[in-house]
Amino acid sequence: MADAHTSMQPDSPEARRYNRIRRWLGIGEFALGFAFLVILLVTRWSDSLRDLAYRLGFQNYSFSLFVYLVLLLGISKALGIGLDYYGFRLERRFKLSNQRFSAWAWDEIKGFLLGLVLGAIVVELVYLSIRQWPLHWWILAWALFMGLFILLAQLAPVVLFPIFYKFEPLDNEDLRRRLVILSERAGTRVRGIYRWKLSEKSKKANAALTGLGNTRRIILADTLLDNYTPEEIESVLAHELGHHVHKHILKSILAQTGITLFGFWAANWTLHYAVDQRRFEELSDFANLPLFALVSVVLSFLLMPVLNAFSRFNERQADRYAFESTSSVEPFISSMNKLAEQNLAERTPSKWVEWFFHSHPSISRRLEAAEEWGKTQHAHS
Repeated sequence: MADAHTSMQPDSPEARRYNRIRRWLGIGEFALGFAFLVILLVTRWSDSLRDLAYRLGFQNYSFSLFVYLVLLLGISKALGIGLDYYGFRLERRFKLSNQRFSAWAWDEIKGFLLGLVLGAIVVELVYLSIRQWPLHWWILAWALFMGLFILLAQLAPVVLFPIFYKFEPLDNEDLRRRLVILSERAGTRVRGIYRWKLSEKSKKANAALTGLGNTRRIILADTLLDNYTPEEIESVLAHELGHHVHKHILKSILAQTGITLFGFWAANWTLHYAVDQRRFEELSDFANLPLFALVSVVLSFLLMPVLNAFSRFNERQADRYAFESTSSVEPFISSMNKLAEQNLAERTPSKWVEWFFHSHPSISRRLEAAEEWGKTQHAHS
């Protein structure tokens, strides 16, 4: 096969250093957020924030809850802005970003405001559920949350993504036709194929099949379109379509449904325990919001290896579909190598790093699987 033993290519020192720093940055962000929530609860600063929110919110419960959330997210953002800026500088340092500081700062502001709007909707619904149905509030809140989650998954390509990126219909008719045929063969009807102007912010390449139902669309980064052959782009998209064929979106929603239900039950038990211990006067005291968030953070941390293992299994299935639905695995192999180099990805992370942190199999494993498939097909032909 052409490009033999590609899976054995070692990582460059630069790639190892970049990914090691990124991991420690993520660990630092997690530790900071965790410590912030614990300190708010232990020092009772959360109670002080609640009292301030009531004064600023004219003693109106819903408005005061919103003010409390603004204060909470504002302090959290102020504490974490140094790490956020370091992440921006890191991408520039390793020549993976061409975004200017002003554009980055504007994205941070938009991200904060979007997080505030979505967070306010979720928090207001949760505490409305607690006040209206105190005995089984967690079931109602869970149902409302999942409804919102599915709605946002559908609206994301047309409402959320354009807040941060520009999109335009793909003007390469030949490539468009090839990708439409590929998607029809996978049994999905896409509502459009779009050129994603990722190069305005990043030098990395990416592609995705996004949205649900009427908003289902293919988005291809211009950094991918400008540097990859049509066959390589087809192989990348075939992988994305593999997620559709194997119903990974539906399976992920079902998994998220179960995990979220357990999360709301755990939050209900924890909040009741805190009330029983006289930490809070009642369940609807929104000074307990950091405790609610802490339950979510701890569960997310504990479940991360399991969810990443589930994701890696799905990614292997999607890769297998890409092998089966294209005429040769060579474009897949060359595109993986290009992506690894362009995105400065680790090809061979340590086993524990892959087990705990990675939602995708290592590139070396994916290339080995592709080469093995190619050899099997060549032997049968």
